[in-house]
Amino acid sequence: MRDSIDILGTRIDFVTLAEAEQKVWNFLKEDKLHMVFTPNSEMIMAALKDDDLKKVLNAGDLNTADGIGVVYASKILGKPLKERVAGFDLAKRILAKLPQKKYTLYLLGGIPGIAETAKEKLQQEYPGIQIIGTHDGYFDEKEEQRMIEEINKLKPDIIFVCLGMSKQERWIYNNRNKLNARVCMGIGGSLDVFAGKAQRAPEVFQKLGLEWFYRLIKEPWRYKRMMALPKFAVTVMLKGKRCR
Repeated sequence: MRDSIDILGTRIDFVTLAEAEQKVWNFLKEDKLHMVFTPNSEMIMAALKDDDLKKVLNAGDLNTADGIGVVYASKILGKPLKERVAGFDLAKRILAKLPQKKYTLYLLGGIPGIAETAKEKLQQEYPGIQIIGTHDGYFDEKEEQRMIEEINKLKPDIIFVCLGMSKQERWIYNNRNKLNARVCMGIGGSLDVFAGKAQRAPEVFQKLGLEWFYRLIKEPWRYKRMMALPKFAVTVMLKGKRCR
C-alpha cells in the first residue's frame, strides 16, 4: 500500500527529496517505464476540474509535492507531507550522480535550441554525463512519431520532459507504452534554467517557500496564474476532505 495523501483528488506521495531520488534509482533497475510527476497547487487545481488530467496524475509511479502550497494543504488536511520535493531539485540530484551511475539521459522540451544548449551546459557541469539526445518541444504529429522512433533507437534510461504544466504529463502518459525508456520525468521549465536562459529564485526564497513571490516580482504578468495559490488554499479548506 502506497503511503500518500489525496489532495483534491490528486495523489501525492509521502517522500523526502532523498527518498524520491532513491525511488528513481530503484525504477531504473526495472525493465519498464516509470512515470514521475511533480504536481504543484496550480496543477492540482487544474486536475480538480479535469478528470482526464486527474487520471493521468494518479497513474504516476511517483508523485511529489512540487510547491509549498501542496505541503501547506497536507497540513490543513491533517496529514502533513514530509517536505516539498520540487521537480528541479529532484532532477539536480539525479544529474549529479548520472556520470558515476552510467545511466543515459534524453532532453525533451523548450523552444528550438534550448535543449541542445542545456545539454552543453550540463556536460560542462557534470563531466562524463551521457546525454544521448535532445529535441525541442515544438512538434506536430508526424514529427512526434519520428522523435519517438529516434528515442527508441537511442534507448535512454531517463527522459526529462519539459513541455509545460499538464501537457508534459499527458504526453508521458499517452506515450507510456511506446517509449523505450525506464523513467520519464515531467520537470516544467527546468531546461531553461539548465540552459542558463532563466534563473531560479535565490535560496532564501526557496527555503521560505516564496519562489512564487520571486517569480511574480520578476514576471509581474504572471499575476493571473498566481491567483490560483490563494484559491487553492480556500478550496482545500472548503472541499479537501470531501474530495478524499
